[in-house]
Amino acid sequence: MSGVCRPSAIAVALILCGFTLTTEAQTSTPSPAPTPCALRSNTSCAECLQNVTCLWCIPTQQCIDYPVRNILPPSSVCPLTDARWGVCWVNFQILIISMSVLAGIIIIAILVCCFCCCKCERIGSKREDAKVERQTRARKARQKAKRTEMQLRHDEIRQKYGLAKDNPYSRMNDH
Repeated sequence: MSGVCRPSAIAVALILCGFTLTTEAQTSTPSPAPTPCALRSNTSCAECLQNVTCLWCIPTQQCIDYPVRNILPPSSVCPLTDARWGVCWVNFQILIISMSVLAGIIIIAILVCCFCCCKCERIGSKREDAKVERQTRARKARQKAKRTEMQLRHDEIRQKYGLAKDNPYSRMNDH
């Protein structure tokens, strides 16, 4: 019993120890507040995009808070071809097009896989059905051959002992 409790007690102690260490690490080193995006204007794209909530507009050299209420930034804020978010070397328009193409390819690949799996499953079941049908026919053929063989054997025994059935009504005529 103590052998079972000992590993669980050690595991609980390690979990509690790790929990206290992580809470101390979280409370002792507060993360610095990110610099507002507007203060990074007229700097560089790389400096602006260090904060993930910022959007860099090339023609105006402005670092803008990303308009989170819209999925895409409106052209009044910055045209898509000149907007940069995340990395400086990809504009928003190319990012949207490439992500759409990638999503389309993934969806088509999933559909093709589903279609192929269903088709292969149907082909497999057709093969299985054909195999079962062949086995059934072979079993019936063997059964019929055994039945005729047994009938021949019975007829031979009847002839041997004089019980041959030439006429099925012969018994009725004997009386």
